[in-house]
Amino acid sequence: MSTDPSTPPPRTRLTRERVLHAAIALADAEGPEALSMRRIGRTLGVEAMSLYNHVAGKDDLVDGIIQYVLGEMEVPSPREEWRTAIRTRARSAREVFARHPWAMGLLESRSTDSSPLRLGYYDSVLGSLREAGFDTATAIRAFSIVDAFIFGFILQELSLAFGNTEELDEVGTDLLRQLAGSYPYLAEATTFAMESGYDRAVEFEFGLDLIVGGLERILAGTAPGDGDPAAG
Repeated sequence: MSTDPSTPPPRTRLTRERVLHAAIALADAEGPEALSMRRIGRTLGVEAMSLYNHVAGKDDLVDGIIQYVLGEMEVPSPREEWRTAIRTRARSAREVFARHPWAMGLLESRSTDSSPLRLGYYDSVLGSLREAGFDTATAIRAFSIVDAFIFGFILQELSLAFGNTEELDEVGTDLLRQLAGSYPYLAEATTFAMESGYDRAVEFEFGLDLIVGGLERILAGTAPGDGDPAAG
């Protein structure tokens, strides 16, 4: 059976999933400030008004793409061993937020989003810490410091002036030239990085080890905890 070449191909049906996927792709490429119904509609080849059949508005759109990002993360069970839970969540969050760096700010800004997926995201790690024997205050502190480490590390990764060994050598050589012997310790660190390489995964694990090690000491009673102001 022949097909009339003058007949346009059937248009793919518009769905909420397609709208959210298009929004994520746009945010990945240009940042969250690029998100608008008009831009997303243009990407999908439809009028902006058509999107309102699938998302209630900009807020619903943002909440929807945050849920997709959270759904990409490996979230441990509250019953999982706490060290494993922290490492699993931290590694997965780093991978996901590295793919979608814009999602970090949006996630923290959506204070009214109480979806089961987001609530489960928070509850799982808090649960693993509480089940391990951490008091509520320390569990909250641990959750916060892990989040701060993950977000800060990703922002640092994104701001680095090099992405591979060749770029590191180029940046390092230029920096050493600028230092001109005036900053010996910075020069030493730069030379070390150039000679040994800078493995971001190794540096991330080093930071995780410090956090987990400190929490182990608190749990064992060899470091201040339990919300004690003297801990600071």
